[in-house]
Amino acid sequence: MAYTAKIGPSILSSDLSQLGRECERMMECGADYLHLDVMDGHFVPNITFGHPMVECLRSCIGPDPFFDMHMMVSRPEQWVKPMAAAGANQYTFHLEATTNPGNLIKEIRESGMKVCVKRGNNQFCLRPQNVGLAIKPGTTVEELAPWAGQIDMALVMTVEPGFGGQKFMEDMMPKVSWLRSQFPSLDIEVDGGVGPDSIHRCAEAGANMIVSGSAVVSSDDPRSVIALLKNVVIEAIQKRSLDR
Repeated sequence: MAYTAKIGPSILSSDLSQLGRECERMMECGADYLHLDVMDGHFVPNITFGHPMVECLRSCIGPDPFFDMHMMVSRPEQWVKPMAAAGANQYTFHLEATTNPGNLIKEIRESGMKVCVKRGNNQFCLRPQNVGLAIKPGTTVEELAPWAGQIDMALVMTVEPGFGGQKFMEDMMPKVSWLRSQFPSLDIEVDGGVGPDSIHRCAEAGANMIVSGSAVVSSDDPRSVIALLKNVVIEAIQKRSLDR
């Protein structure tokens, strides 16, 4: 069982006028990675930011935070190289947005995305697990299945992508359970309406990468919320390991 519990605050819920500092604050509070939502106004009816902002954030906060790019965009192929150059670590595209997932997976693999970590005065750059594949609530998990062996992470959306503050869709949990049963080592991420009230259902279904927006970022005590989410996932992973 290779996967581990990871909590990634969605920075779109932050004070965008202080985005660099907000990213640093989330990492200081125990976040394992940062989830960056990129929307183009076409694939979803909203607009956020693109690779210039990612490059600024990387320059501002350094090499350590893992940037999980959730690309809610049409033609995701066109942004692979710019995002890699800007400092992205994982490129998560939507199955619904491309006609050739296999070719796009190959492009991401070859883009040069990497993870850089500091150890003392030294910096090491490692090849990451860097291909994520997302599905919207209306897309069946069986449509993702043919690509599961070629990706590093599957993202099951638990709201309709495009807007924050939506209610968690519990009926997406069978997708997570099916993926965990069929691909036991795959990183499985959930995104949308996830917080202390819904984390147990996500963890029990088999999700190990948890995206949480306002529940973490707008909390008076983000550190405690992150710790709570992570502990629930850890306990579920341990239970699943004992049950095998």
